[in-house]
Amino acid sequence: MMASHKLELSHFADLTPAPQERLWHSAPHPRLPIAATCGADKMIRIYSLLNFTLISSISGGHKRSVRSSAWKPNSREETVLATASFDATVGIWKRWDDFKDTSMGVAHSSMLEDGNMDKYSAPEGENEESEDWTFAVLLDGHDSEVKGVSWSSSGSFLATCSRDKSIWIWEDLEDGESNFETIAVLQDHQGDVKCVSWHPEDDCLASGSYDNTIRLWKEDIDDWSQAACLSGHEGTVWAVDWEAPSRSRTDSDNHNKNGALDLPTIPNTGGESTLAQGVKPCAPRLVSCSDDKTIRIWRKLSDQALTDTQTSNNSIPGTIRTNSIDETWVQESILPVEHDLSIYSVAWSKRTGLLASTGADGKIVIYAERPKSSQKDLKPSLHDHLNQPPINTGEDGGIDAIPTENTHDVDIHTPETEWHILSTVEAAHGIHEINHVCWAKRADIHRSPSFKPGEQIPRMQEEILLSTGDNGIVRVWEIVEK
Repeated sequence: MMASHKLELSHFADLTPAPQERLWHSAPHPRLPIAATCGADKMIRIYSLLNFTLISSISGGHKRSVRSSAWKPNSREETVLATASFDATVGIWKRWDDFKDTSMGVAHSSMLEDGNMDKYSAPEGENEESEDWTFAVLLDGHDSEVKGVSWSSSGSFLATCSRDKSIWIWEDLEDGESNFETIAVLQDHQGDVKCVSWHPEDDCLASGSYDNTIRLWKEDIDDWSQAACLSGHEGTVWAVDWEAPSRSRTDSDNHNKNGALDLPTIPNTGGESTLAQGVKPCAPRLVSCSDDKTIRIWRKLSDQALTDTQTSNNSIPGTIRTNSIDETWVQESILPVEHDLSIYSVAWSKRTGLLASTGADGKIVIYAERPKSSQKDLKPSLHDHLNQPPINTGEDGGIDAIPTENTHDVDIHTPETEWHILSTVEAAHGIHEINHVCWAKRADIHRSPSFKPGEQIPRMQEEILLSTGDNGIVRVWEIVEK
């Protein structure tokens, strides 16, 4: 019988030097081994994810705290960062240099061996001046603090949200003059809009608000409108995040070079999934966290599932209200309750499918999804998580809906799974609240004595977690076996 190993989150570094004031948010670059942090001192700092030291400090653009930031994807000739500030403005920063796409997959070791990564690793105590970055444009229009900013997957659209209850969608004209056009102002939320997040593939935007709802927005002909309103939370929705698009895989993806079972690789933008073989591709789900201390998973009903539901039940779950443009969502599950206070941030790993959450109680919690077991009291091990049996039953490969109080008897064609807590870190930033967590591709593994060029690196070690706290520190965590 194979020995069982526990999965734990372990702290192994901090980003240095750290500012002396509250930090709100960290944003790893989608391709490069760098991360941007922002906070109360109005500065944006760019850190290396190779040695976790400061590369650049950017200042002078905002008059109040910088609440969040986001890197523009698919920007090859320049590096572009958007920043949202309490001064009611959004800044667009650009840097023209030799930053190139390194593919950032640490399994591709050629870039690590030839020294091409050195430019992302400043010697300790040295950093480049902010003049390397150009404050390209200031976007104004919001009447109050801007809380969130997010780029669409194509990089064409930028969404911003504010305390003024509105969401603005801007189009980057990419005319060489840093011009943006306002294409929509969305005002259906009844309270402060805390967060926005674009779908990983489509031009669909999710937002969370003080009004306890999550809303989905899509373009309808020449106008942007609300596509769905997700109700269920009993407190402010602080954050939302999307699951990676799922893909089918082959048996060969189950094993690494040593023949050991490993997390599967799927052919998208570097993402991996914990879905087992045979699962049909499906639309990404959405996760949300709230002041009500819960984390909830939401799934969009397919057209066929919706038709079947209406035919058999003549109804749709009452907690989900949609307008005439199309989408019906159901609450799939509520994760095990572990937090004692408000949950400020939740992050869905695009590589492993693990979820991380944090908040006012200073905890960091890691969750994993597994097929339901009759052994309800058996805590899952790392071996269980990495070696799931195929989730595929029935002639059409579909599986009955996960029963929740909100889905009733609706067949939403989802795997019969449940979420388990794999690891909880208490007081992860001492006595301080933690404002944000995010996953990042790991770039420092080649510095480890165990790293051997040409060898495949275990999936679990390809990723780190960044936590950003009121104490002005960004901590770096790794998943380890105990």
